[in-house]
Amino acid sequence: MELNSLTAISPIDGRYRQKVNELDLYFSEFGLIRYRLMVEVEYFIALCDIPLPQLSDFKKENYKTLRSFYEDLKLTDAEKIKDNEKITNHDVKALEYFLKERFINEGWAKWSEFIHFGLTSQDINNTAIPLSVKDALINVYFPLLFDLREALAALADEWKDIPMLARTHGQPASPTRLGKEISVFIARIDEQLKYFGQIPYSAKFGGATGNMNAHKAAYPDIDWITFADNFINGELGLQRSHPTTQIEHYDNLAALFDNMRRINVILIDLSRDIWIYISMEYFSQKIRKGEIGSSAMPHKVNPIDFENGEGNLGFANAIFGHLSEKLPVSRLQRDLTDSTVLRNIGVPIGHTILAINSILKGLNKLIVNTDKIKSDLENNWSVVAEAIQTILRREGYPEPYEALLVLTRTNEKITREAIIHFIESLEINETVKNELKSVTPFNYTGY
Repeated sequence: MELNSLTAISPIDGRYRQKVNELDLYFSEFGLIRYRLMVEVEYFIALCDIPLPQLSDFKKENYKTLRSFYEDLKLTDAEKIKDNEKITNHDVKALEYFLKERFINEGWAKWSEFIHFGLTSQDINNTAIPLSVKDALINVYFPLLFDLREALAALADEWKDIPMLARTHGQPASPTRLGKEISVFIARIDEQLKYFGQIPYSAKFGGATGNMNAHKAAYPDIDWITFADNFINGELGLQRSHPTTQIEHYDNLAALFDNMRRINVILIDLSRDIWIYISMEYFSQKIRKGEIGSSAMPHKVNPIDFENGEGNLGFANAIFGHLSEKLPVSRLQRDLTDSTVLRNIGVPIGHTILAINSILKGLNKLIVNTDKIKSDLENNWSVVAEAIQTILRREGYPEPYEALLVLTRTNEKITREAIIHFIESLEINETVKNELKSVTPFNYTGY
């Protein structure tokens, strides 16, 4: 283990670093620098393509080299930008100076003043960050969530014919099927996945206070609104917010985090249910060689994967909640609070990735204990009382609910024999009696 992982304050960068490494490209300082460079470079190319008169002689064959500044970014380049920041005390300005130096090195000095032309730092940040979020979700989050969804679907199919005692309020209730109960979580996840397609990845691009003042002053004959729309919507694949203040509204980003938070709540519910089923001995868990369940009790195999998942999901949701509530609120045309908060977007996403992986690991260890499930059904014949009284209602039998209430409340334990004896005591025809006798805790599972 590297020393920095042992001394890291955050477990995301310490204990769990290897499990979230793929998020580096999107949410590390290096990742942020790379996305900022991408926006600066693509913006300069877009200005060349207008073309601005002063950029008309910048050769298109230079674009490949220009794009290599972010496509082939090295750690040493990022470190140089951070060294610049120690002098400027401004991260985006430090990046601008880095680009200007690269221009000079390439012999492009005459065009270097059109780097960051007419922009404020938030034009870069508020495009770089939604780009990084979009890419991280497409490349990391969605594939993993779909893996979980498919794992649940496979279990739901495998367990679709296993009858199981349901419990409402923690008490025995009308039987269900194990596969159906897993299907409930699949349906909930699917419903929330629909909303992602309705939430755009929004970006602000409009200068110091959102009005493109500098652009219009320098080139009043250019339609800068259309330019900005085409650049953000077309070239970068985002959706330009307009009008804005100096910063993005963040309303859509908040909606995105709220959607992820709702999915996390569903996964917390799943984790807790599986945990309870394990405690009820409906599931046992595969034991990996050498794995310790408890430091004191050798017999234990704790449901740690679901506990780990629940803990990480809860922590992620606390941060998602703050992001959703804080980011859309900014004093007047802007304050700096969003900048600090935005740097933590990777934290809840990282904990969510950890949680989903933990739950997947736990699901793969589950072994259904059909003997225990059958035993619980056999010991709870009272659950067919609902079916009996409903059929009696159909037959016009007087006060069937009350009759079953007397049966279930006056017997210490309702057995199969007690149910049959009750049915035989009813003044109904033999066909209906046989119908009632055919209902058992094992087949009274509905659709």
